[in-house]
Amino acid sequence: MSAPYPWLVADVGGTNARFGTVSGPGAEVEDVRVLPVAGHAGPAAAVRAYLDGQAPGAARPQSAAFALATPVQSDRIALTNGAWDFSRNGTQAELGLKTFLCLNDFEAQALSLPRLKPHQLRAWGDAPAPVGEAPVGTILAVIGPGTGLGVGGVIRAPGLWLTLPGEGGHATLAPGDDFESAVIAAARREFPHVSAERFLSGIGLPVLCRSVAAALGQGEDVAALPADQIVARGLSGESPACVRTLELFCGLLGSFCGNVALTLGSRGGVFIGGGIVPRLGDYFFKSQFRARFEAKGRLHTFVDGIPTLLITDTLAALSGAALALEQADA
Repeated sequence: MSAPYPWLVADVGGTNARFGTVSGPGAEVEDVRVLPVAGHAGPAAAVRAYLDGQAPGAARPQSAAFALATPVQSDRIALTNGAWDFSRNGTQAELGLKTFLCLNDFEAQALSLPRLKPHQLRAWGDAPAPVGEAPVGTILAVIGPGTGLGVGGVIRAPGLWLTLPGEGGHATLAPGDDFESAVIAAARREFPHVSAERFLSGIGLPVLCRSVAAALGQGEDVAALPADQIVARGLSGESPACVRTLELFCGLLGSFCGNVALTLGSRGGVFIGGGIVPRLGDYFFKSQFRARFEAKGRLHTFVDGIPTLLITDTLAALSGAALALEQADA
């Protein structure tokens, strides 16, 4: 396959679509802009809006790679938590692209890991060796609480990185104590299946907060609070339910990330992406996240040595989409 330049790369979530351009071999992603998914009828319309904002005379893209927050299994693609429902082949023809890759957003997020720089990361404890230097066979995992909850992995193979895509965010969430059992039981009155995404995501935080309030039994009305207000009220301490919600969010996320580390054997590290955790700042690093990550009984020694790192650059998946094109072109 030959993927002619310039390349268009995109990271499409349930709320926002991030677009960027790669001008040539080895070039960084540039001219990055964020467009609302709901503000455009589909990906072709969003691409046209992005291209209309470029400098006059800019070369039109010949190749594209889209990271999409949904399983990518056929020509028809529908976002899990967004309104777009489109044909891959139809979009390629409409945009006049010679090459058009579509991949799960956490495949792209996983492919971004080898190219992350120190300034794009914040480690829990000492920073590990650069990912790009990992030996063959090393496995890395990435978990991202954003609009939904993405989970992915990548393994170092000779000369390239292979992704381990999946829908781990929809795995059943396990409680760590009696109070968390009560919170999950409260959520089960709304939803027969309480997945990790039901709590550990932008759409999940209000569910978690309502369930926490019900389990506390103090009569606090949090039914109308959106995710951003839950975070703000939890950090300020003004709402007991929101305070407890952030505590559980960090603890449950740590436990879930430890489960992913055990499942994948991701000794090279577990990386936290998405837009929610960076908003917690130092609170996250003072929380029970790491203690719950390591609380794996007889296997605690397996996870003790696995580094956990926060991806502070919310545009990192664009470089992963570019690597997908690069590897497909090799």
